[in-house]
Amino acid sequence: MYLKGVKIGIVGAGLVGSSFAYALTISGLTTDIVLVDINKDLAEGQAMDLSHGVPFTRETKVTAGSYDDLVDSDIVAVTAGAAQRPGETRLDLVKRNADIFRDVIPQIAAAAPRCTLLIVTNPVDVMTYAALKLSGFEKHRVIGTGTLLDSARFRYELSRHCEVDPRNVHAYVIGEHGDSEVPVWSLANVAGMRLTEYCPTCPRACPAPVRESIFERVKNAAYHVINKKGATHWAIGLAMEAIVKAIVRDERTVMTVSTLLEDYMGVSGVCLSVPTIVGRQGAIRTLNIALSPTERKQFLASAEVIRRAQEATQIDC
Repeated sequence: MYLKGVKIGIVGAGLVGSSFAYALTISGLTTDIVLVDINKDLAEGQAMDLSHGVPFTRETKVTAGSYDDLVDSDIVAVTAGAAQRPGETRLDLVKRNADIFRDVIPQIAAAAPRCTLLIVTNPVDVMTYAALKLSGFEKHRVIGTGTLLDSARFRYELSRHCEVDPRNVHAYVIGEHGDSEVPVWSLANVAGMRLTEYCPTCPRACPAPVRESIFERVKNAAYHVINKKGATHWAIGLAMEAIVKAIVRDERTVMTVSTLLEDYMGVSGVCLSVPTIVGRQGAIRTLNIALSPTERKQFLASAEVIRRAQEATQIDC
């Protein structure tokens, strides 16, 4: 289905922003893509390169511009910010990227006051909170990519171990997109069978050490990719495209995206990832899932990590 009149702005034309733009041009979800970057030559070069591929895809207008060119955007994705360096955690980026958001977010809000903000910049949970406060938008219109990619990595690693199609594996990672994230093993399932039911039917053993190894690969995936090639960008670009598709097609897809929580398992005033229905209105509502006592404890600990990081930005001051 070709959707006319959908305009997507992308602030930050580096590897993540351009990977997202590439996924969008192939998807046919949008008619207009506007790239904005402090490095105007980079934005213009990316727009030209992407435009040259348009004859092989559905018609999409790809341009480079300024914040003023974001007017009438339906969605604005923000990837701008300092990149994570080898050996650096996502939370190490807090102050640098909070300062960048103080400049970027008000300009987006002024140009496109009715858009939905899609935040990708790390640490994404803290930056989602900062974008919410700095934009003044309703909370359902500010969405962070959160643990959507972590959940995809979890499904992928489980599918490799179980030797089944990852599309038949359903599993969530919740909490922080970072070191305190929580794998929800208690709800993970293959074709509707929870692991407690599936594992006895499978010839491959899945004892505690194997599970720990699977999750370590999930949690540390970005660090390994960054050490090997300098940045992660292809998979997150596809995750962003999936969020946009859920919004513009009103798919009401359940995704582990980061939004402001209000009395979710006792957590309020913190942006974290939990299963959330995403559709045309943005983050429509969160789903209260049943966690094991250990998972609940880990989730509350993750919320406290992000709460302290949010306070460190002094965005509310």
